[in-house]
Amino acid sequence: MTAQSAHTLIVDTPAASPAVPAAVRSKEAQVLAFAPPRAPLGERVWGTVQSWLAVIVPPIIVLCALLLVWELASSGPKSSLPAPSRIWADAKDLIVDPFFVNGPQDIGLGLRVLKSLERVVMGFGLAAVGGILLGALVGQSVWAMRGLDPIFQVLRTVPPLAWLPISLAAFRDANPSAIFVIFITAIWPIIINTSVGIRNIPQDYRNVAAVLRLNHLEFFWRIMIPSAAPYIFTGLRIGIGLSWLAIVAAEMLTGGVGIGFFIWDAWNSSRLSDIVVALVYIGVVGFVLDRLVAGIGHLATRGTQAT
Repeated sequence: MTAQSAHTLIVDTPAASPAVPAAVRSKEAQVLAFAPPRAPLGERVWGTVQSWLAVIVPPIIVLCALLLVWELASSGPKSSLPAPSRIWADAKDLIVDPFFVNGPQDIGLGLRVLKSLERVVMGFGLAAVGGILLGALVGQSVWAMRGLDPIFQVLRTVPPLAWLPISLAAFRDANPSAIFVIFITAIWPIIINTSVGIRNIPQDYRNVAAVLRLNHLEFFWRIMIPSAAPYIFTGLRIGIGLSWLAIVAAEMLTGGVGIGFFIWDAWNSSRLSDIVVALVYIGVVGFVLDRLVAGIGHLATRGTQAT
C-alpha cells in the first residue's frame, strides 16, 4: 500500500505474484478517498486557545479601561461615588466569601442571590407553564384570540410593582406576593411569542396531523410544541430577564433576605460600596440565566431561530 497524495491511497495487487500480469494488476488498482489527516495535537490546542482568547480578551481590556477611568474620576475628595479601590477595601468580605453566615440577616450575597433565585424559579416556572398553554390556546383558536388578546395587551402594560399591593392584599405574605409579581411579569412575553409561533405553523403540518387523525393532545405535543419551539424559547428568554428584574424590585419593598432588600438596606445605611458589589452580582446572575435559557433553547430547537 503506497500513498499517492495527501487525499488518496493506491492499493495494488502484490507485485511478487507471478500469476497476475502487470496490466491486470494496474486494472485492479483501487483509489480510495479518505479525509485529510488531522492537525497535530499541539496545533489543535493552540487553535482552541486562540479562539477563546479572541472572545475573552476584548471584554477584559474594556473592563480594565473602564475601571481605570472610574478610579481616576472617583479619586478626588469631592467625589460622591466610591472608587474601585475603596469598594474593594469596604466590601472585601462580600466579594471573597459570598456564603458566610453571621446571623439571620447577616449573610453573604451568594446566599441572598440563591434565596432570590428560589422565588424566580417558582414564579417563572408557573409563568412558563401557564404562558405556553394560554399562548397555544390563543394561537390555535380564533375566538380565544378575539376574546383574550385585548385583555392580555392591556394587562401586559401594567408595571410589575403596580401588582405588588394587590398581591399583598390577596396573599397577606411577602414571599407569595413576590412570586406572584414574577409570574404576572414573565407570563406576557411567553403568551405572545407562543401564540405567534402557533399561528405560524405550516399548513402542511396541519394536513399531516389531519391525515394521521391526531387528537388534540397528540397534535399539541407532536406538532404545535416542536413547530413553535423557537418562538416559545424567545418568549422564555425575555420572561426570565423580566423575572430577575421584577424580583429585585419587589424585594426592595417586601423585605426578607433577598438581594433586592439588601440593596435597599445598604442604601439606608449609606453603604454605597455594598450596593455596587450587589449590582455586579445581579448583572452576572442575570447574564447566566439568559445564557442558560438560550442554551436550552438552542439544544431543543437545534439552532433554529424564530423569524
